[in-house]
Amino acid sequence: MARTYKTPGVYVEEISKLPPSVAQVETAIPAFIGFTQNDSYRGQTLVSKPRRIRSLNDYEEVFGFPNQTQFTNQNNPSSGFLTKQDDNGAFVLDGEMRDPFDNLQFRMYYYLQLYFANGGGPCYIVSCGTYSGASFNNTTAMDEALTALRKEDEPTIILFTDAAALDKTNFYSMYTKALTQAAELMDRVVLVDIYPDLTNATRLADFKAGKLDLNYTTGAGTLADDFRTGIGNNNLSYGGAYFPWLKTTISFYADESLIPVSCPAPLDAVNVLRKYPEPGETEVENPQESLYHVNSQLYASIKREMSRFTVILPPSPAIAGVYAMVDSTRGVWKAPANVSLNFVKEPMVRIDDKDQQDMNVTSSGKSINAIRTFTGKGILVWGARTLAGNDNEWRYISVRRFYNMVEESVKKATEVFVFEPNDANTWIKARTMIENFLVLQWRAGALMGSKPDEAFFVRVGLGQTMTALDILEGRMIVEIGLAVVRPAEFIILRFSHKMVTS
Repeated sequence: MARTYKTPGVYVEEISKLPPSVAQVETAIPAFIGFTQNDSYRGQTLVSKPRRIRSLNDYEEVFGFPNQTQFTNQNNPSSGFLTKQDDNGAFVLDGEMRDPFDNLQFRMYYYLQLYFANGGGPCYIVSCGTYSGASFNNTTAMDEALTALRKEDEPTIILFTDAAALDKTNFYSMYTKALTQAAELMDRVVLVDIYPDLTNATRLADFKAGKLDLNYTTGAGTLADDFRTGIGNNNLSYGGAYFPWLKTTISFYADESLIPVSCPAPLDAVNVLRKYPEPGETEVENPQESLYHVNSQLYASIKREMSRFTVILPPSPAIAGVYAMVDSTRGVWKAPANVSLNFVKEPMVRIDDKDQQDMNVTSSGKSINAIRTFTGKGILVWGARTLAGNDNEWRYISVRRFYNMVEESVKKATEVFVFEPNDANTWIKARTMIENFLVLQWRAGALMGSKPDEAFFVRVGLGQTMTALDILEGRMIVEIGLAVVRPAEFIILRFSHKMVTS
């Protein structure tokens, strides 16, 4: 900066020769949109107020716990466990228990358990309200939460935790709105679930029996037809779909002191599994009301019955965790596939090579990534495509997410040049800054080419990217080209007979 010198003496000036640097933005910060136990924290509302958390403990402190699981009997829909005395006079369970999954609506807490178990880190929670105030007749609460998320700059992945409780039309409407937001902001992607529509008893039974595959007839078509019609044709490169749902090892949450137990005499006074001491008490006031204190054998039997049931979830929370894990260990440019899943017993549908053909490559281009079981390897993510599966530019989710990262990182870094003189000095600084950043990406293995010139180009200047009119109107145009690595999706080994030569 030029200075006016009036007093004789020695003056020191520091001249900046180095360009500013590009700081890489976070790439795997999901935002979970759904209903929570609490709608306020320390007097402040949580509804449609995105809040960053780092762990399940953070979530519990602010948003609470899952909705109380209602255990019901197959023969008696009343809540709780029915017991009877057998021929030997021992108290045993009376009748089969209904799977709590049949009535499960709120999955936020379980989503987070699966997310963190698969490598997830910091994330955002956007509450749509409390369990008691939830309404699935429309999407107003979710719409407002999605709109609020738009103003947050950090999230890079969008998930809906309770969308499965909506009807099919509203279910896909929410995802198309999320895809629109992702395309407009260009800094996030959407993990899309396949709508199972489990309101019909027959369909629910088929789902739990592993029969609800993508070829399952739904009336209007197949499950795959419903998905590809419902998701539409716009902004597909910003979304990824995975199938099937997953049977996890996560147990249903239940406060034992709230679960009723019906017993014949002489245990007819028992009405809960176990009562816990109130704050300040060393033991419960009326332990005779607790089955744990009255009949520990029956208590243990009921606990075993409760543990038989585990939560079934869509794959999206596990996939979000995989994205975070792969990004931190390899890089956002690495395809998040051929990775095993934790806390998962089995996929709800077994998929083989023939089943996956139409999922991966289809005439509509709306690819669905498979989650498959392999002998000796476990349960693997076996697909890496966006919904734009026939798009040569945006076919792979790793390419889409890498571009999101570079675009957002460079965008933030170049803000320092806004209102700077639009001349060669500024152009050189901007170009050098971007080139230095891309060299680091090339060295990390994100870009193809034996040297930087083959991996990318950065152009800016009069006669290259701008005309004199552009400069007069205040536009500085920078063109960036990237040769991003793509996954080896199909490995072809060619064998032949070799003739004997001697």
